[in-house]
Amino acid sequence: METIAPLWLWITFAGIVLASLFVDFVVLKKQGAHDIGVKEALNWSLVWIALSFVFNGLFWWAIKDQTGSNELANTKSLEFLTGYLIEKSLAVDNIFVFLMIFTYFAVPKAYQKRVLMIGIIGAIVLRTVMILIGGWLLSEFHWVLYVFGAFLILTGIKMWWAAGKEPDLNNNPALKLLRKRMPVSQNYDGERFWTVENGVKIATPLLMVISLIALTDVIFAVDSIPAIFAITSDPFIVLTSNVFAILGLRAMYFLLAAVADKFHLLNYGLAVILVFIGTKMCLIDIYKMPVTVSLGVVIGILAVTMGLSVRSAPKKADA
Repeated sequence: METIAPLWLWITFAGIVLASLFVDFVVLKKQGAHDIGVKEALNWSLVWIALSFVFNGLFWWAIKDQTGSNELANTKSLEFLTGYLIEKSLAVDNIFVFLMIFTYFAVPKAYQKRVLMIGIIGAIVLRTVMILIGGWLLSEFHWVLYVFGAFLILTGIKMWWAAGKEPDLNNNPALKLLRKRMPVSQNYDGERFWTVENGVKIATPLLMVISLIALTDVIFAVDSIPAIFAITSDPFIVLTSNVFAILGLRAMYFLLAAVADKFHLLNYGLAVILVFIGTKMCLIDIYKMPVTVSLGVVIGILAVTMGLSVRSAPKKADA
């Protein structure tokens, strides 16, 4: 797996991630369990987005300094931006599922922060492993691109078909398996994952929730990681755009949870994006689409979908 990024930029990226996690997990932990409002979620979302753009600027400078080519630096930074936007967009579907899980288990908002914080670390580790495996597969077996592309097209069609339908969590096989494997208390015990009832140590509902969140991220990672390989095969760009999208996931959850009803058509847009990316991947040996075109299409689909959602929301409410 070849990458254009110099070693010092890898080290810088690792340092930024560790520092970000320190802020998110250590500094914010001092706040304790509390309900995160829209204003706080919006502020943190803007911080994570700004950090991603600053890193992309640093990435552009590093490529320019290493190669002396403005054109190559522009191309690579656009690949990062496109990958970041795709991963950020697909994370919205994760968030809607997280919201459904939290609602189903009636998780108090004050406890949701810890679950999401733990989920972020799990997602970073999981996706790093999957990206390395995916990058190796693509470098050794070119035909895997067509498999990824076909998978994304089928996933997009499935997402379109399922959009607007309420998922049945009661019949979820993962939930049924977890319930068979572990006795679960009927009540929460603060932010604890384990409690003692009648002298027996058993799981709290919060452990069930974090287990489902982890399984959900595995499923969505299988969808999102092939999508970014359609934009670039550079493992550095794939990894960094993924991780920066994940770092802001917790803040984005609390922000979108407050306005989820206003973007009820967003899943249809995400489905179209997946089909578009899958088709682009399948045609890569026939026509290599410019990164600017891919970025424009993704932004256009999201803008149209969100615009239609906002316009149709009042009519849906009146109905």
